[in-house]
Amino acid sequence: MSQPDFSHDGIRTARGKAFRYLFMLCALLSILTTVAIILTLLVDAVDFFAEISLVEFLTGTRWSPTNEPVAFGVLPLISGTLVITVGSALVALPIGLLTAIYLSEYASERRRAYLKPALEVLAGVPTVVYGYFALVYVTPALDTFLPLSTFNALSASIMVGIMIIPMVSSISEDAMSAVPDSLRQASYGLGATKFTVSTSVVVPAAVSGIFSSFILALSRAIGETMIVAIAAGQTPRLVDVTDPAGLFLNSIQTMTAAMVQIGTGDIVGQGEAYKSLFAVGLTLFVITFAMNLVSELVASRYREEYR
Repeated sequence: MSQPDFSHDGIRTARGKAFRYLFMLCALLSILTTVAIILTLLVDAVDFFAEISLVEFLTGTRWSPTNEPVAFGVLPLISGTLVITVGSALVALPIGLLTAIYLSEYASERRRAYLKPALEVLAGVPTVVYGYFALVYVTPALDTFLPLSTFNALSASIMVGIMIIPMVSSISEDAMSAVPDSLRQASYGLGATKFTVSTSVVVPAAVSGIFSSFILALSRAIGETMIVAIAAGQTPRLVDVTDPAGLFLNSIQTMTAAMVQIGTGDIVGQGEAYKSLFAVGLTLFVITFAMNLVSELVASRYREEYR
């Protein structure tokens, strides 16, 4: 019978195996959690679609799960979610990208050491604070020159955009910083200016990381709950794309806000209204999963490899 190896090498080997199994357990736990969430959504969503037609759910233009006559058309919620996503993208993507360019190409090491952590503090602000700030301060400020409703998509979009700026800027800046300095120096050697190097060399070389930051930020915007629940209102309506002003100036309801309303409302357990919560959640999951899949495909297609 072999004796335990208590030598220095034996202890180091045993410690390495223990950490390997610990890390593998953490990875498996993450996978199992994801699978459990998907199965939970599927089970109740399948029960819901056994009572409500999938076609009616995906093509219906009226959402009223608790008030008579009940209706379970998810299009108003999807359109409201897209309005918030597009509005926040108009705020976050250009500001985040320009901030990343400044941090990567223009800021000194000392300024970057202060600015980047200060910017990332925005990501740590509770979203309920953003929501109340939008309702109490942003909406009254905009109302001085725009005919806004008390609850509106515009102020919610602005605050969601501000919330996701750190995600865009941080990931994009990391992607730009990974571009080899040899590419920059070669461009400078040809007489290019810093602006030309930044926009024509660094940004194209880091496009896969930049695009990934866009998709991740938009996925975060799609799944945002508290800001839209507080500032955008609870009015499910199919937005009219031919009326740009009406898109943002009035109250809407997103998929996440509808889930909050259903989950906290006075509904009968295991009824159609309750099960619709899981159907909306599954729809939201499919949308974000598709966006992340597109992000991976684009990132792998345009990823640059440097040696």
